[in-house]
Amino acid sequence: MTFHHVVKEASTQKGISMIGIIDAHSPPIQAEIEEGISNGSYQEHPNGGIRYQDTICILGVEVECKEAHTAPFHMLAYFPTLEKIKQFTAWLQLHMKNVQLSTQRLYQPVSVFIKKVKSLQGLVVPAHIFTPFKSMYGSATTSIANLFEPALLDAVELGLSADTQMADQISELASIPFLTNSDAHSLPKIGREYNEFWVEELSFQDFKYVLKKAKGRKIVANYGLNPLLGKYYQTYCLVCAKQKPFSRTLCPSCGSTKEVTGVKDRISLVADQSSSSPEDRPPYFHQIPLEFIPKVGRKTIAKLIEHFDTEMNIIHQASIDEIADIANPTLANYILQARQNKLSLQKGGGGKYGKIT
Repeated sequence: MTFHHVVKEASTQKGISMIGIIDAHSPPIQAEIEEGISNGSYQEHPNGGIRYQDTICILGVEVECKEAHTAPFHMLAYFPTLEKIKQFTAWLQLHMKNVQLSTQRLYQPVSVFIKKVKSLQGLVVPAHIFTPFKSMYGSATTSIANLFEPALLDAVELGLSADTQMADQISELASIPFLTNSDAHSLPKIGREYNEFWVEELSFQDFKYVLKKAKGRKIVANYGLNPLLGKYYQTYCLVCAKQKPFSRTLCPSCGSTKEVTGVKDRISLVADQSSSSPEDRPPYFHQIPLEFIPKVGRKTIAKLIEHFDTEMNIIHQASIDEIADIANPTLANYILQARQNKLSLQKGGGGKYGKIT
């Protein structure tokens, strides 16, 4: 995926007004952005961000951190300008083997990473915090306070296998905003999770205001997969490759104790309360991306987008009767049931997505 492919997909196919790109630290990506600015394809917003048509791009980076007493975990940072992230890249080159690639190991303590990001007016967000591999709660710690002061965080990213109800079983997260990001590694997966913000303008500055709940800006809602569809929702046996009903027990199929602990079970292990959301926590809406719906191919999706403009319109707003006329009644019924949370789902786990049954 090139920078241009990502912003074009977000703007013209998905209807996304603000998108974060977390390999913008890579010199080739920066060169692509500079070329686009030079030829007029992109514009630097005076309050931060790179504008393409009706979409603003927030420039970011994902790095792998590791403390002496922890497994690796991923951290995100977002920066206001191309110049700021270029300065961060220059620093990374002193502490990372290959800055051209995403999510590489940073050979510095996470406290140093946070200090450097903040010195460049950046925002710090732990990535997919419950995922069993390389995440804060999933593999590194049972408490943020064991790593750094929670107040240093600007938000946390929930990941595809968790939602607000699950995350709010951990009391230290009560004051921290939740982000539901797509974590897309291909164009079709952009927008499978997203956030609805109340902003005055599309810029880095307003994104920062949203996370700080400043000047009337705020997160209005989180939209994401039903966690059951996530790749790591259910605990998974490493020997017989079957899902387990509970973590840290003998596998009922083969008797092994070797497992990938699922997000559901990991949260239950670190939770210190029943789910209790603060009053200002926005609602979380489950959604089913079109690619999860059985027998829906790219041609059908393209036909629907041509008529309804964006995938978000199809999923949430388009007339069910019109969808039936343009595609077929079966697809329209799936979308209706998805809107009503009535679909039957098979749980995901062990790196395999759940599915509609």
